[in-house]
Amino acid sequence: MLIIKNSRVIDPKSGCDAVMDIVIEEGTITGVGPDLASAYADKSGVQVIDASGLVTAPGLIDVHVHFRDPGFTYKEDIQSGAQAAAAGGFTTVICMANTRPAVDNVETLKYVLEEGKKTPIHVFTAANITMGMKGETLTDMEALKAHGALGFTDDGIPLKDAALVQKAMEEAVRLNVPLSFHEEDPALIANNGINRGAVSEALGIGGSPAAAEDVLVARDCMLAVHTGAVIDIQHISSGRSVRMVKLAKQLGANVMAEVTPHHFTLDETAVLKHGTLAKMNPPLRTAADREEILKGLKEGVIDIIATDHAPHSAEEKAKPITEAPSGIIGLETALALGVTSLVRPGHLTLVQLMEKMSLNPAILYHLEDTKGWIGKGADADLVLFDPDKAWTVERFQSKSSNSPFVGETLFGKVKYTICQGKIVWKD
Repeated sequence: MLIIKNSRVIDPKSGCDAVMDIVIEEGTITGVGPDLASAYADKSGVQVIDASGLVTAPGLIDVHVHFRDPGFTYKEDIQSGAQAAAAGGFTTVICMANTRPAVDNVETLKYVLEEGKKTPIHVFTAANITMGMKGETLTDMEALKAHGALGFTDDGIPLKDAALVQKAMEEAVRLNVPLSFHEEDPALIANNGINRGAVSEALGIGGSPAAAEDVLVARDCMLAVHTGAVIDIQHISSGRSVRMVKLAKQLGANVMAEVTPHHFTLDETAVLKHGTLAKMNPPLRTAADREEILKGLKEGVIDIIATDHAPHSAEEKAKPITEAPSGIIGLETALALGVTSLVRPGHLTLVQLMEKMSLNPAILYHLEDTKGWIGKGADADLVLFDPDKAWTVERFQSKSSNSPFVGETLFGKVKYTICQGKIVWKD
């Protein structure tokens, strides 16, 4: 038995924000309320965490991580990725399927899930929408779902064939699974990873215009209206795309949008300071786009905060900006960036932040019966953090350190991560 006492409990499902105790037995929350700990004071075998001054929230759920396993384990593997997740307060992650081999077959799917079971957190995975991520032939989505795939995506590669996307959506409706889309039309991009605009011009490279994202977001939102599919617009970066998602929701689309901490924190000028550490797909866009993202978060148009945790080696990131791979790591800084850039300035409350980092991710992947909230009967997957603790980003549990936030002082320090009632990270 584990008891957390005197903590500020944040539950996005009920809207609760109050100092209470939490009782955990056999991996499940069995009680939440004021002064519950005193009833167990004389019992043996009870572990007590005095969480005075700390926030206790549902374990964070990241619907968008790259653990590079199989195929690129020099960057990250499932074990190191899970350790980084635990250090960041995440108790559940959804791996993307652009591994080598890709997760377009049951054998690779089983490998990822079995390796995930060896970690102290919940590691799930999406499978590919198309075979080999070639955008030509759909995978056997029914068989992949039957063997544990929670959803489908070709993340990293946009799907160019609208008819194929519609067919995938119709199959997803039949199977009751979400589809996640990487929205960048390559026909409109000269050099990806940098926004086409003042910064790309200063660097003398073509860049990726917001139009490349906007046209595919518009297409897939409208296809979702017509098919009824549940879709996730991944790592949204364009202000116009945010507004299109808002319109699609008004039209009845079952669309969720996710945003990364780097897209709500930084803009394209970060490339001039951080170089390849600020290169990602889709790119950091203008200050005006960032303002639209903040507005979308406040209005609830953007439902999910996801890291797009994308490890790369120092050698890879040291290449010239047009040759270096896109992406940064994010699991160990995501919560602090949310607290620092969203909660402290007043854009979101802690309850709203946890809705986007725990509850809504659980809803997207049909995990909400027991995950993403705090209450009797919920899984004992929790994060305890100090929202006022300042700390400097220095070292990572990840194998990689490709982050523009190294050296930055952030607020919000994870003190404990608890998964299935067990402490899996302690600061």
